[in-house]
Amino acid sequence: MAQPKKKTSKSRRNMRRSHDHVAVPNVIYCECGEPTLSHRACAVCGSYKGRKVTPDADAQ
Repeated sequence: MAQPKKKTSKSRRNMRRSHDHVAVPNVIYCECGEPTLSHRACAVCGSYKGRKVTPDADAQ
């Protein structure tokens, strides 16, 4: 099997790995003040884009 002729420098190795990071989720704050992921209903109050989309747990 072929072997590298020279040692890969730390700089070149890290530049190659620059795109391997885990993306940070885009967190927004709901009207109730809780942090939620964008384009998803709030898990606490159940609202999305200013309107109620999920029923309350205490309403049953």
